[in-house]
Amino acid sequence: MIPGAQWRAGALAALRALLGAGAGALALLAGTPGRADELNVAVAANFRAPMEVLAREFERVSGHRLLAAYGSTGKFYSQIHNGAPFDILLAADARTPAQLEHEGLGQSGSRFTYAIGALVLWSARAGLVDEHGAILAADASAAAPAKRSFDRIAMADPRLAPYGAAAFQVLSKLGRYEALRERIVQGEDINQAYQFVATGNAPLGFVALSQVVRDGALTGGSAWIVPQELYSPLRQDGVLLEHGRGNAAAAAFMQFLRGAWARQKIAAFGYRLD
Repeated sequence: MIPGAQWRAGALAALRALLGAGAGALALLAGTPGRADELNVAVAANFRAPMEVLAREFERVSGHRLLAAYGSTGKFYSQIHNGAPFDILLAADARTPAQLEHEGLGQSGSRFTYAIGALVLWSARAGLVDEHGAILAADASAAAPAKRSFDRIAMADPRLAPYGAAAFQVLSKLGRYEALRERIVQGEDINQAYQFVATGNAPLGFVALSQVVRDGALTGGSAWIVPQELYSPLRQDGVLLEHGRGNAAAAAFMQFLRGAWARQKIAAFGYRLD
């Protein structure tokens, strides 16, 4: 065999060996369990903005795909009972995840507090809401519509949304609920209550602080951060659901939520952390 032919034969053999090794490596990767999974997360409406940030980073660093649904905690509770295929619930309270765990629909020992929320009376109009919430007292005593500063006040449905229940507690403790009840417009969840105010359909309303704050600063309008003593703490717990048992992506996301990067981002949206 002439030298050129020898070289070609050697190169061909090396190429075949390389292709064979590559095929073996691809087969090994394809058979690796848990390399990329999908998870479905039911997320309390107040946590939408931080969740969108967290989901993008989680997908980037993990390779998993995260599908999030946003709504009221009460509605998610009913859906989970009816077989909705959620792997994780990030609730707006601590009671609902504990209840699901007690009923065998949440995995025992997986529950933890991922954020502590805050309630705010907010208006998209600058100067309407003062920093002490005095507008509630002034308008509650204004019998004549012409003397009122606002004709509607928004809040989430107290029966479905913990932030709505907190708003009801505030108005009740301040002695303003009966005077203002005819002006209350209820959203199914806190996102809908926020939309009522953001679009001007309601001049002001009770929303989550996370919806109107970024990095400690109000994004616009005027607001009163409601003192904690006026409502029960909004401890928000997450729980791995039975549908997510064995899902590597679900377990990875729960671990990701506990990490320093995620906690820093959550705090930037106005949440307190344990």
